[in-house]
Amino acid sequence: MFSWIDRRKSAVLLHLTSLPGPFHKGVLGEEAIAFIDTIATAGFSVWQFLPLGPTHGHGSPYESLSSFAGNPELLDLRDFVQKGYLDSCDLDSELNAERHAQLRKKASVNFWKQLSSTPSLQQAVQNFEAHHSSWLDDYTLFSTLKETLSNRAWWQWPKPLRMHDGEALKITRNCNMEHIQQAIFEQFMFESQWFALKKHATSRGIDLFGDLPIYVAHDSADVWSAQSNFTIAANGLCEEVAGVPPDYFSSTGQRWGNPLYRWDVMASDHFSWWVKRVRHQMERMDILRIDHFRGLEAYWAIPGESNDGIIGEWRKAPGRALLETLQQELGALPLVAEDLGIITDEVTSLRKDFALPGMKILQFAFGGDQHNPYLPCNHESDSVAYTGTHDNDTTVGWFNHAEEHVQNHVLAVLNSQASDIPWNMIEAALASPAMLSVIPMQDLLELGSEAKFNTPGTLKNNWCWRMQSVPEPQASCWKKARALNEQHGRTPPKP
Repeated sequence: MFSWIDRRKSAVLLHLTSLPGPFHKGVLGEEAIAFIDTIATAGFSVWQFLPLGPTHGHGSPYESLSSFAGNPELLDLRDFVQKGYLDSCDLDSELNAERHAQLRKKASVNFWKQLSSTPSLQQAVQNFEAHHSSWLDDYTLFSTLKETLSNRAWWQWPKPLRMHDGEALKITRNCNMEHIQQAIFEQFMFESQWFALKKHATSRGIDLFGDLPIYVAHDSADVWSAQSNFTIAANGLCEEVAGVPPDYFSSTGQRWGNPLYRWDVMASDHFSWWVKRVRHQMERMDILRIDHFRGLEAYWAIPGESNDGIIGEWRKAPGRALLETLQQELGALPLVAEDLGIITDEVTSLRKDFALPGMKILQFAFGGDQHNPYLPCNHESDSVAYTGTHDNDTTVGWFNHAEEHVQNHVLAVLNSQASDIPWNMIEAALASPAMLSVIPMQDLLELGSEAKFNTPGTLKNNWCWRMQSVPEPQASCWKKARALNEQHGRTPPKP
């Protein structure tokens, strides 16, 4: 049994960008507050979402410009109006991505003008900069250079900047103070809005469940500022990259393209980068999922010039030493291991030795025999049960596209009619022995494939689904969820 959960709980999976609202994507504002209130009323105790970092143009939260920074597109500009950094009329026009960026710039200028006459705010900014100096300086420089150099990847920058030369960076900082200040302002406001949201979540008994990608993007402040930690050549290109070998999902494997870690270098300074990264995320979160956990036991190393995952080799990773160090430095951590795919006994032993729950996905349960570990009857208490994840189709879409023998197996196991599948799957997850069960919002709304959030291995039409509005607490989906949470012992105990 994992020690950080003391009773049966349930969660809703919904990324922040999928919240409704007046902006081009969901933000850290009143809609997020309303969502917390509503899921609490429905008997849920956890809100799970995807990584929060600033994204590249394709929008994937798993390819972030920084492992530490918050995505400024998630900022609620209405808060800027309340604080006097914007005028209310600024929000009258269409609030698309370009307009949101323009208004962040305007707000930053006004913020820094006001700062000189507000001692308490000055102190708050100084404290913020001091607390986050280990990553903030590099991130603000990185984002500045991305903008001033036409968004080119860092390995395409002039050599002094590419090599993180101190004098070149000093000149960059001095010549681009307005952009540096905007980046600081955005991160300061992200922290302010985030912790206001977290405070409200705590008051309603809702834990925030975040996501930590095991690898970082090649074009990121993390890699640029600490190249010796990664499999990067002198020209900035990857000597080796991450991915997975051919399997039943793909005959050519997958080439993700992330640089791999130089684990020997990281181990030599006691995994300090990892400790800082996990500490930072745990300041924000109550629970944290480690994506692609099996890569902490062994990882597939692909030559940098390869176009797929066919050529490569398995190499051992020092996951045990890393997890021991994290425990020593940060204490017992509320971590979930994403252990999907082909998992070896060694990976399972590593997870269990550190009392980390794994994941059980109901969409993977059907069409095989009775030994399938994802079948509800085979779930273990030290696991997290899902109907599906952000990488799966919705339950309705999955069932409609499944082969006939899979559909028949689902109906037999769940004793269900096809029309009842979404809620019978939800009930199977909530009835599971797993201490934590997670239901995607799309399944609560009984949506089809049009609401699928991501198709792995593709770059188009992903990460863009949004709710039209947060259903009112009296909506039928919340009433059904409340009844099932109560029936299966997942509601908070009465005071």
